[in-house]
Amino acid sequence: MRLPHLELPETGGLLVALDRLGPGRTVLYVYPFTGRPDRDLPSGWDSIPGARGCTPEACGFRDHHGELRAAGAAAVFGVSSQDSPYQREVVERLRLPFAMLSDPALTLTGALGLPTFTAGGRTFYRRLTLIIRDGAIEHVFYPVFPPDRHAAQVLDWLRSAPR
Repeated sequence: MRLPHLELPETGGLLVALDRLGPGRTVLYVYPFTGRPDRDLPSGWDSIPGARGCTPEACGFRDHHGELRAAGAAAVFGVSSQDSPYQREVVERLRLPFAMLSDPALTLTGALGLPTFTAGGRTFYRRLTLIIRDGAIEHVFYPVFPPDRHAAQVLDWLRSAPR
């Protein structure tokens, strides 16, 4: 499936056009919500299957970033419905070597039919990963479990999939 023209802000302040990510593969991991030590999680968060694990997932992509690039990922991005200032704090606190994309209007859900869930009166993405190659979705990881080992799963796929 080709990606529609959508531009999402990234934590560095630029807009990223998902249909123009450039040649090669891009790993776009979509996640619900990264908690912060100074803020409460949405009401009922711990009772929702698959909601927990965003920080360990991000750290997995951080820890495997060099290997992902060596295995053919031209870029790695995380995307959630959190705004860019919130995500900028996460990038700094977790020392992520890649940018996060912000989609507070859940435009990816409208454009691609991505799955969501509701907690605390808000709608969040369900966890999944898209491998995008030359403007089209090449592979989808869904469901994602366990989140702390997902980056290694993506790395294994990249190493085994022909370029």
